[in-house]
Amino acid sequence: MIPSTSLSRRDALQWALASAAGGTPFLAQAQALETVKILAGFAAGGTVDTLARRVATQITGGYAKSAVVENKTGAGGQIAITTLKAAPADGATLLVTPMSMLGIYPHTYKKLPYDPVADVTPVSLGVVFDMGFAVGPQVPASVKTVPEFLDWCKANPTGANFGSPAPGSVPHFVGELISRAGKVDMRHVGFRGSQPAILDLLGGQIAAVSAPVGEFLPHLSGGKLRVLATSGATRNRFVPGVGTLVEQGLQDMVYGEWFGFFLPGKASAEVVQKANASIRTALADKDVVAGLAAMGLEARSSSPAELAALLKADGDKWGPIVKAIGFTAES
Repeated sequence: MIPSTSLSRRDALQWALASAAGGTPFLAQAQALETVKILAGFAAGGTVDTLARRVATQITGGYAKSAVVENKTGAGGQIAITTLKAAPADGATLLVTPMSMLGIYPHTYKKLPYDPVADVTPVSLGVVFDMGFAVGPQVPASVKTVPEFLDWCKANPTGANFGSPAPGSVPHFVGELISRAGKVDMRHVGFRGSQPAILDLLGGQIAAVSAPVGEFLPHLSGGKLRVLATSGATRNRFVPGVGTLVEQGLQDMVYGEWFGFFLPGKASAEVVQKANASIRTALADKDVVAGLAAMGLEARSSSPAELAALLKADGDKWGPIVKAIGFTAES
């Protein structure tokens, strides 16, 4: 669980940030960084990478003269966070990460190489999105819904599997919850990002993939990939012809996720405020919004305090779900 005492200290910092409106002109006069590095824990071409690169095109001016993206893949996004942890807290290194690595991993790993509160400082929300559940050429074209896929898995147990961008992530657990709802034992295959999983899906090495909806969009025109369902409360605007899990009879199956921006844990209030202002401006840019939408991502910024509160709420929500599934990183 996320330590409540640490979060209280963090909340106090964020309240101070929220009330420091008079400090903005001073910060604007501070010298811009030469270069800011944005760490992304997953492979190039995926949704995390897309958000990092879209924001990097705009996160310049008063904050930094230039921005670069560095893909630090591995360990389900943990390597990028440990890289941030070791970086100076001067604002020159940012992290963009899914909620899973900070809100869910504390429930699945007995020991993490980072503290999900003390080693990161919330800056701003980046995007929100739904999950999609898709199948590839290994599954007959007659299978058009999740219940039909579950029936196919029962008839073809050796092919009953699904991939996700990382073990212990939201997409992984959505797949596990689908498996439990259908009383089918689907084997999970973890990857270093959604795109490697989708490449194996297209190649017929795995039957299905659970991932952010936007990860599938570039592949839909080829016809080899079919999104069977989405995880939101309503149909996803990027694939409006696809029914939700709830529509298909999987009751209470409404799940989404977000990506957020973070600085190292000891970043000062001034650095956090300046980074937040720059990211919010970037996320309001019409070209950034359109570029993110092309990957099924809804641009959405926040204050540092709002991101901290959202992270705590999601950590509290997923704890009982993880316990009910019985997954640990060692399982």
